Amino acid sequence: MLPLTLAACGGATATGPAGRGPVTAGQLPPTNLHRDGTLPGRTHNDAGGGGQVMGRTAAQLIRDFGTPRLDVTEGPARKLQFAGDRCVMDAYLYAPRAGAEPVASHVDTRSPDGADVARDACIATLPRR
Repeated sequence: MLPLTLAACGGATATGPAGRGPVTAGQLPPTNLHRDGTLPGRTHNDAGGGGQVMGRTAAQLIRDFGTPRLDVTEGPARKLQFAGDRCVMDAYLYAPRAGAEPVASHVDTRSPDGADVARDACIATLPRR
């Protein structure tokens, strides 16, 4: 009985979509950052899509999509969330090298109920300024 009681005391961790591993509430996507907090190599998400967002600065995203619903900074990462009636987009910004302005390096998209949505299709439905 004790192991079950102790298991109930664990952190707020849930399993993410297939292949994405565990997700903790408020956690930004894992990356392999350099010691200075910059992102190595490419700035595009391996899953593809998001061409209208990837590599863009926060100012450019805000100019395109308006005021973000969420603007959260955690360590070297900044998350901007934009939402429309049919889609929610989270853009994660990291500096590509020390001293550089952070750019969108990872994009997650989903429907308001949490179902995965194709990035480009989602982005196309978001309100524009």
